[in-house]
Amino acid sequence: MTTTAARIYGKNDMRLETFALRKILPGEAIARVVCDSICMSTYKQLQRGKPSAVYPEKNADAPVIAGHELAAEIIETGEDVPLHIIPGMKFGVQAAMNINGEGSAPGYNYPEFGGAATRVIIPPHVLNSGFLLWYEDMPFFYASLGEPFACLIYALYGNFHTKPMERGFAPGILPGGSMMVMGGCGPMGLGMVELALNMDTRPSVIAVTDVNSERLAAAAAVIPPEYAAKKGITLHYVNTSEPCAENLKNLSIGEGFDDIYIMCPVREAIELADAVCAHGACMNFFAGPVDRELSAYINFHDVHYRAKHIVGSASSGIRDMKEAFGLMQAGRIRPEVMITHIGGIGSAVDATVNLPQLSGGKKLIYNETDLPLTAVKDFGKQKDPLFEGLDEICKRHGNLWCAEAENYLLRKYASASGL
Repeated sequence: MTTTAARIYGKNDMRLETFALRKILPGEAIARVVCDSICMSTYKQLQRGKPSAVYPEKNADAPVIAGHELAAEIIETGEDVPLHIIPGMKFGVQAAMNINGEGSAPGYNYPEFGGAATRVIIPPHVLNSGFLLWYEDMPFFYASLGEPFACLIYALYGNFHTKPMERGFAPGILPGGSMMVMGGCGPMGLGMVELALNMDTRPSVIAVTDVNSERLAAAAAVIPPEYAAKKGITLHYVNTSEPCAENLKNLSIGEGFDDIYIMCPVREAIELADAVCAHGACMNFFAGPVDRELSAYINFHDVHYRAKHIVGSASSGIRDMKEAFGLMQAGRIRPEVMITHIGGIGSAVDATVNLPQLSGGKKLIYNETDLPLTAVKDFGKQKDPLFEGLDEICKRHGNLWCAEAENYLLRKYASASGL
């Protein structure tokens, strides 16, 4: 059996290669990876260079398969695999794991297990880790987006608020308060807005900012203010290309914003967020900077006298991903709001290497296809019957990628390959 995989060899060295999989050992399994969404963390890893591979130990210097936002299906098991793990089982991965006690995770440390591959070998300690989330009755791409939504859920619970002269604090965003998603027109920003609109604890006002009017318009088309209004929430999209602290404050229901999520690692965005905090505000720095020296001005007078506080949010836990799967399966959130492009395995390397320069949201790779990376909005421009069919389907679903489109795509490729 062969696999085609995007592998990281070192700093800025990522290669698409086809090679033979070895025979699996007792306790291992082989899975087909149906899809993998590309995370900015993979791009950052590529900028820093490859960590040492952790499994198997004899291949410590081997290249690692990239990608951790995967949806896959077991196709073969070795001897001594737990009885409940059988071919046909579908799973997503909680990639923020520490499987073997050394900080290992698929997409970061494994030569044979990652999302950017057609076939992978899952080692025994991963199969038994509890970090593979088995599921049924859900599109593959939902499982792929389970990990990013888990990180957003963790961030929502990570905020906290205090009351004057009272001990302790209340976790989560302020119920009925004002929330800002700074730099929120990317995939994680839109995911945060979708969650905030549909979780049990909700704000009354959400302001989404960006410095680009086209990105703001595209975001408003995906999550319109009218959609939020039906849920009793006022949703604003605001261009912050010019200083506008007072104008932003006027959009809140009080003297500023109670919960602020900073989705871009930019000094100006951090300082603007700091300037629009309400009394007792929680400012959550969600964006992960590559620059280890990133700094910004913070008003510490307000930290002391106005109880403003700052938290950081990175990664998530298995509980968060289970909640994400539950919300998806119950139809309470729309993971599709994150996705703007799909492509095949041949586009994975270029999409990862150039990710910061690519417009739109999540780039979703269907590993068993050979599609060029294509925006959902551009399906109708392609002179291809497959894209024509996908365009017709997506238009029926608000110009969003959807389960029907995924099923259509996978059926067409299965038919073409004789499966």
